[in-house]
Amino acid sequence: MDKLKKLVSRETALYLLFGVLTTAVNYVAFALCYSGLALRATTANALAFVLAVLFAFVTNKLYVFESKSWAFSVLKREVPAFLGGRIFSFLLEQLGLWLASDVLNLHRYTFWRLDGVMMAKLALAVIVVALNYVFGKWIFRKK
Repeated sequence: MDKLKKLVSRETALYLLFGVLTTAVNYVAFALCYSGLALRATTANALAFVLAVLFAFVTNKLYVFESKSWAFSVLKREVPAFLGGRIFSFLLEQLGLWLASDVLNLHRYTFWRLDGVMMAKLALAVIVVALNYVFGKWIFRKK
């Protein structure tokens, strides 16, 4: 029962809520760039990443992990660590998208009205969310 309580804590619930919102920011930006502007998947993903990371930093810092200080001494540790973790998961996602779009040509296939590249992006999101939670726990840890 204690493990279940820890799994469904306030922090976890907020992380999932803001994770969904961050993912929405990412997907809307990606779809607009990829489908609307016809940018390459990796270029669209890079632009979507920047917007999503800005949103995620603020929401994770303030609401999920409750790191309320905006002091320079705190930010000089949190910002590079947050960006480093997000860049790592971004590069992992970029690799997956490159494989899906340029190597496997999954854009040729359609599932539930989404092309194969969008489906690959959905699958990659599961890995990215899990990694980012672990990184966030470490970055915004209370001392």
